Amino acid sequence: MGMIKEFREFAFKGNMVDMAVGIIIGAAFGGLVKSIVDKIIMPPLGLLMGNMDFSDYAYTLKEKVVDEAGKETPAVVLQYGAFATELLNFVIIAFAVFIVVKSINTARKRFEEEKPEEPKGPSQEDLLTDIRDILKAKA
Repeated sequence: MGMIKEFREFAFKGNMVDMAVGIIIGAAFGGLVKSIVDKIIMPPLGLLMGNMDFSDYAYTLKEKVVDEAGKETPAVVLQYGAFATELLNFVIIAFAVFIVVKSINTARKRFEEEKPEEPKGPSQEDLLTDIRDILKAKA
């Protein structure tokens, strides 16, 4: 029974649930960015580069080979167009996360500045000095 209780405490801690929500939203955001890149950004870029799908750009290192027995050896291809698309996805996601973190940090600084500082009392050294002076005066 102790192991189940320990797992429940681990799984339902506030941070764990927050992290799960963040991962789910992050996955959905990744799909959104992929759609933006694939369907909005890459078509005009492909048009500018000769009316081709940018993700189809590739360099073939070795062609596909079919031997006499019909056994097929696949081609060796560097798909730099697909890599460029994924790189653009990453840059857009990284920039969006940067903007979100920057805005959260800016808001946090504003809230901290607006909070009035609590008045500080005398330091411990000042209090000890006052006690010493009072004791000297009584002696």
